[in-house]
Amino acid sequence: MAVNLDALRPGFTEDPYAVLKDLREAGPVHQIEVFGMSMWLVTRYADVRAALNNPLLASHGSAAGPVPRSYPMVAAGWFSDVAHHMLMSDVPDHTRLRRAVSREFTPRRIAALRPRIEQVASSLIDSFVNDGQCDLISSFASPLPVTVIMELLGVPEVDRENFKYWADVVTGVNEGDHELVAGIHEEASGYLRDLVAWKRTSGDTDLIGSLARVTGEDALDDRELVSLAFLLLVAGYVTTIDLIGNGTLALLRNPEQQELLARSPSLLPGAIEEFLRFDPPTSHATLRFARPGLQIGGVPIPPGDVVLLSLASANHDAARYPRADVLNIERADRQHLAFGHGIHFCLGAPLARLEGEIAFRTLLQRCPGLVLNPDEPLGWRVSINIRGLRSLPVRFRTKPAVPLDEQATIKVPKPS
Repeated sequence: MAVNLDALRPGFTEDPYAVLKDLREAGPVHQIEVFGMSMWLVTRYADVRAALNNPLLASHGSAAGPVPRSYPMVAAGWFSDVAHHMLMSDVPDHTRLRRAVSREFTPRRIAALRPRIEQVASSLIDSFVNDGQCDLISSFASPLPVTVIMELLGVPEVDRENFKYWADVVTGVNEGDHELVAGIHEEASGYLRDLVAWKRTSGDTDLIGSLARVTGEDALDDRELVSLAFLLLVAGYVTTIDLIGNGTLALLRNPEQQELLARSPSLLPGAIEEFLRFDPPTSHATLRFARPGLQIGGVPIPPGDVVLLSLASANHDAARYPRADVLNIERADRQHLAFGHGIHFCLGAPLARLEGEIAFRTLLQRCPGLVLNPDEPLGWRVSINIRGLRSLPVRFRTKPAVPLDEQATIKVPKPS
């Protein structure tokens, strides 16, 4: 009998790990229902890792059976004008698309963003640091990656709120938003077609402009470039938001780890990896479709069925990680699956790590004594794939103002 995850909300949305643990311990693969769709859930680290690189699991919608194709979410996500990108493609198309992006989205290009990311992070904290409280998502975690990815792609500033709205809807900011996905794809596609047409002749050196001028066998047509721009927008935005939000929440719920990190900032790179393992921004990989002959954990999967690979469950598998449900920023094993594995390993992982490192360093330095605000509730996205907060109310200490009578007086020397 299929496990209906929809029936377990909102509890499953707020904390899926207890349910995932029960499923993982009961068996490697389970039939589930989520958002009205039937699919197979893979729960264990070894099986998920192997499946992420298994050619019998297709990313392209052409491998979906008739029933999955009838699901509104699959129809909108896999057969729209913004679905022609590498995340939803297989070899050999995937190889060509990823190679074209990799040639422009280089480590040097990402590293060069550091000063700008630091500037944006500092400016955002300037806007609320004297208040002693804020919603960390709307005030910091969201506008930081929005600004960075929009500038990287070359989206005019006047259009950035539209992009943020589109990304928020398709990643489940509010329950029921998935019903709006098809319309959002149509809106985004129309806008991006015009943007791509302009970039092809503008001479701009931003990412879309550079990709628009790729020639030869790696050249992208308009449909592929529109889809790629949409993918980079969504992935480049939500991954960092949820790394910052989920990681901060993990620290606030584990104050001894927060104190350790505050005392030893050199632990930050490892802490970022532990945040990604402990509560990953992408809780489940993009839906895959079974090809003939597929078996996972000894369970045969009928061709055309939907398969959901649980990165969140795999990252909490006690067979891989001792004390997997405990946050440990000094954990040595960093081979988590938060960014996937195999040919679809997240191309933007270096950018997310860089933004995360700068965000946490700036936040911990400038907002000491960070705690949850007990007067305001947490809010969570409702999504199959994305695990993240809609709101994260926090409080922190502000630096006390110096009384006027204690301020140093500037003495002007008398002329000699």
